[in-house]
Amino acid sequence: MKNSFLGKRIRGGGYAMKGAWLLLKHEPSIQVQFVIAIMVCIAGWIFGISRMEWILQFFAIGLVMSAEGLNTAVEAMADFVHPDFHSKIGHIKDVAAGAVFFAALIAVIIAGFIYYPYIFGN
Repeated sequence: MKNSFLGKRIRGGGYAMKGAWLLLKHEPSIQVQFVIAIMVCIAGWIFGISRMEWILQFFAIGLVMSAEGLNTAVEAMADFVHPDFHSKIGHIKDVAAGAVFFAALIAVIIAGFIYYPYIFGN
């Protein structure tokens, strides 16, 4: 079973969970995003958001946390490949951070669409 298709998938899932745990344990940006995710989930529970709003909210949370994780990986790889300052490495890191910005911006817009009516009325 160890080298079977299913065994490899299960092992891969274990590596993925280990990576998620390492992100949550060691990366401040993911920790902040995780706290924000918990807060918006509490807000969703308090306001009684709809099933579709929950889906959109979880999609936005996943989008931002995935982008943060990929950004962390890009930065770590760039630092490993070229530990000293280099303008191209800086550019690569800036682009990766820009992807996180886009994900976070979309998440804020989604949150606005969800929570504006609950907070300010229709």
